[in-house]
Amino acid sequence: MKTQTSPFKTKPEKPNGLFGNHRIDAGSLQGNIENFIGMAMVPTGIIGPVKVLGSQVDGEFMIPLSTTEGALVASYNRGAKACFEAGGVTSVCVNQGVQRCPVFRFSNLREVLVFSDWALGQVENFREITSQSSRFARLIQLRSNIEGNHLTLTFEFTTGDASGQNMVTFCTESICHYILENTPVQPQRWFVEGNYAGDKKATALSFSNVRGKKVVSEIILPKSVVENTLKTTPKAMADYWVSSTLGVVQSGAIGLQGHYANGLAALYIATGQDVACVSESAIGITRMEILADGSLYASVTLPGLIVGTVGGGTGLPTQKQALELMECYGEGKAVKFAEIIGAVILGGELSIAAALSAGHFSSAHKKFGRKNNQ
Repeated sequence: MKTQTSPFKTKPEKPNGLFGNHRIDAGSLQGNIENFIGMAMVPTGIIGPVKVLGSQVDGEFMIPLSTTEGALVASYNRGAKACFEAGGVTSVCVNQGVQRCPVFRFSNLREVLVFSDWALGQVENFREITSQSSRFARLIQLRSNIEGNHLTLTFEFTTGDASGQNMVTFCTESICHYILENTPVQPQRWFVEGNYAGDKKATALSFSNVRGKKVVSEIILPKSVVENTLKTTPKAMADYWVSSTLGVVQSGAIGLQGHYANGLAALYIATGQDVACVSESAIGITRMEILADGSLYASVTLPGLIVGTVGGGTGLPTQKQALELMECYGEGKAVKFAEIIGAVILGGELSIAAALSAGHFSSAHKKFGRKNNQ
């Protein structure tokens, strides 16, 4: 990619009118909170511009991050600067799907097999029920998993521009009622979710499936950008990443990455996402390697981005403003939003790897992450 002149400043300016004081009517929060007593204010910083080229995005964006961790915004901003100077990040949403996995318990395996054969032949009926239950959900796949006298059905849906957890629950429950009324063999018990979908937890299924949106982002950083902006070398970063990958494998972690949760949590808070979904979204693979010309290739693969640009907390005042700042609020913007997130996370991985490879990690946190009296 071609090196560009950077527009970055030491301290990005606050966009006019962003995150001002808002009077909150408790009645407007119905569906977001119960037993409402007030608002928890989280400091919000801004990074960018983040330059992204994807299937639904081509441009430069300022990104709000809400956090109380000093050094986080500075680190992500440095990564975004390096990516900008390298020409931007290629970031593509390659797959979509949100699952709900009801489980059915039977007397014996024979009943399980009869039920499974019947259910797998009902896909078209299940799709019709889905279309009647939601304007946006579409049933795209049905799978089964047998364990003893239990059968788990995995219903996979697309959910439009919503993150979709509630949407798929409602659709699946409607399907299950149809099942109970028409099945040739009645289950002893059933539950609308058998804890198999990966909802709000890290699972090994992430890499053989998709949970929300799967995004792959990549960049090639010229040696000059690594040296001048990240203050290290491509070789040092690649060497560090080999060692850190060995370390994370030995730890038993699911995925191979540095700190996805940092950027994701800050973005999710700022934009009204379900923050608990960071537990599943922060699974992925980061890769860094030196190319023949001495430049650094880096990529991130995030198979579980549960994000939306409508519904949930996205319509709350500051969260809506944050999405509007990124040109990602409303219908038709969820894929674009996910692709931007991939670029942000890649920048964060580059910055932390650079700091650790050059021995700057501790000093950066001393500079940005401590109170004056500490």
